[in-house]
Amino acid sequence: MNKQFKYILVIAALLIFCQLQAPAQCAMCKQAAATSMRSNPHSMARSLNSGILYLMAVPYFLIAFIFRKQLYVFFRKVFRKSVEQPVD
Repeated sequence: MNKQFKYILVIAALLIFCQLQAPAQCAMCKQAAATSMRSNPHSMARSLNSGILYLMAVPYFLIAFIFRKQLYVFFRKVFRKSVEQPVD
């Protein structure tokens, strides 16, 4: 192994095994949304849920965009195999 690879391996191991504490506000957000939903169903809680869904979907769209050619070839092979196999 060359020296540069060893350094990269050590840095990767440190990043994996060293966990930093980050202040999370999940309980605060949940409480604010629950209180807001009880008082007015069309308030902040609806926007919070929409924002969470938006943040969840973006990485999947990016991955699909980056690997679109590979996905196209994969699905073409899968559907071609399913069409060629006779159904009894």
